[in-house]
Amino acid sequence: MNVKATRRQVPQNPIALMYRVYKHILPEVRSELDRVRQDAASIPDPELRKQALASIATKQFHCQGGAVYASARLDERNILIPLIVAFQTISDYLDNLCDRSTSMDPVDFRRMHQSMLDAIDPDASLCDYYEFHAERDDGGYLQRLVQTCRRCIAMLPSYRHVMPYVRELVGLYVDLQVYKHIRHDLREPELLRWWETHRQKAPHLFWNEFAAATGSTLGVFFLFQAAADPDFDEAAARQYKDCYFPHVCGLHIMLDYLIDQEEDRVGGDLNFCNYYEKTDTLVDRIVYIVDRAIQDVAFLPAPRFHRMIIEGLLALYLSDPKVSSQRDVKTVSRRLMQNSPVTRLFFWSNSLWIRKYM
Repeated sequence: MNVKATRRQVPQNPIALMYRVYKHILPEVRSELDRVRQDAASIPDPELRKQALASIATKQFHCQGGAVYASARLDERNILIPLIVAFQTISDYLDNLCDRSTSMDPVDFRRMHQSMLDAIDPDASLCDYYEFHAERDDGGYLQRLVQTCRRCIAMLPSYRHVMPYVRELVGLYVDLQVYKHIRHDLREPELLRWWETHRQKAPHLFWNEFAAATGSTLGVFFLFQAAADPDFDEAAARQYKDCYFPHVCGLHIMLDYLIDQEEDRVGGDLNFCNYYEKTDTLVDRIVYIVDRAIQDVAFLPAPRFHRMIIEGLLALYLSDPKVSSQRDVKTVSRRLMQNSPVTRLFFWSNSLWIRKYM
């Protein structure tokens, strides 16, 4: 892998990164989401249409955040942005369908999520992803998202090197989505059983922290970005995956669950931040994961960029309006923002601006 060429492409400071985000990433994500939204609006089934449109309206920041990886390969953003938006849209759409489903059927959930595995495998055969679902007629919406992913992946010159690790991460993600959405009395036993089969991947993490790490798509997006480099080699692929999973990925989803605690309590949804006896323990564990994530990305060819990703995650989630309405979450947020580096504060102010004006 040509490390010097990789470094030249990657923004090395927050101002350079945000310049690219404002000039290229956000406008092009918006354009891509507009196209997807128009497609979703034509879904024949009213419930599927409702959930598809809701997932775009309420979770577009997932696509915006994921597409930041394209800022490190601006020459390939015409491939990476549609790929990341399509893949993240599948994830958000299916999450909505599972959250709002009345069946709680693991067979149904696994079949729908087969679309994510097919999306990252250009040679896989497509199937009826709604075979076991009550609502079925999406007019081809989900399959078109899958095909967009596959079309883009076919243009990534080094995808063959990262594919085994993308498949590993997506497989874990699918498992989590199945187990976390089944009947409430079965969720935790199934997750614990699943954790026992994978605990060797992260024996230093608690089961809920490992589960959180599997719920992130950031590792997949980073590998997509890496595969855009024609000089990327197989030896680097595992290192890249290991530098993101489990700590960067775990931090991402622990922060997501942190701010959603009240929302999940009202909705009866599982939340991985609720498994600590004390708020202090929750803070200590998040700080530990932050520290490990920072150590991990230091081994990557462009460590400054990935350190900015970590600081950006903290800033994005801790600036969310949901923080101020939850006393315990506000306490955690204050502790995590104490003695923050200037980079984190810079991204925190940018996150506020983006939410208000973009």
